[in-house]
Amino acid sequence: MRKLYKVLGGILVLLALLLSSCAGDTAGRTADHDSGAEEAASKTPAEAEPPSEAEPSVEPITFEGTDLEGNTVSSEIFSQSKLTMVNVWATYCGPCLREMPSLGELSAEYDAEEFQIMGIISDVQEGEDQSYAESLIQQTGANYIHLLLNESIYYALLTDVTAVPTTFFLDTDGIVLDVVVGAGDKTTWEEIINELLEGL
Repeated sequence: MRKLYKVLGGILVLLALLLSSCAGDTAGRTADHDSGAEEAASKTPAEAEPPSEAEPSVEPITFEGTDLEGNTVSSEIFSQSKLTMVNVWATYCGPCLREMPSLGELSAEYDAEEFQIMGIISDVQEGEDQSYAESLIQQTGANYIHLLLNESIYYALLTDVTAVPTTFFLDTDGIVLDVVVGAGDKTTWEEIINELLEGL
C-alpha cells in the first residue's frame, strides 16, 4: 500500500510540473509554455493560431476511471460512437474554460452514435473535492461526461500531455486518430470532427 502511495505521489508531482500552464487560446504552443502562454491567452480568436497537431498513437487506449457521479467508465465507452473527442482540461486553465461552451454545444448537436465528447479533469483526482470542477462544468454548459484523474487514465492518455487543453480523437477501437494541443473555436472543432468522421 505504501508503494502505491509513492507511485501516485510521483505521478501527481510529474503531472503538476507538466500541466503547470495552459496551452493558451492558440493551440500552437506544444512545448514552450512560459511567457508566451500569457500572451496567447490574451489574443482574440481572430489573432490566435490554429490548433497544433501532435503524433497520434497506433495502440488502442485502455483505461478505467470514475465520472463525477461516481460511475465507473472504461475504454469500452469508445465503442459507443464512431468518433470520441477526449478533452483534457484543468480548473485553473482559462483557455480550457473558454472553449467548453462550444464543446457543450457540439456534444448536443451530433448524433451520439456518430460523435461523443468526454472530458478529463487533469487537476482533480478521484477521491478529492470535485465541487469546484462541477460548478465550472455547470457554468460553461459542458454537459458531457467528465472523468476524474487516476493512475489508469494518467498512463493511458496523459503521459505525453505537456499542456492543457489537449484533445484526443479516438475511433471505436480506442485508436488515437488525431491529437490537438491548445484550445479551438467551434468552427475549428467542427472541421476536424467532420473530416475525421468522413474518413471512418
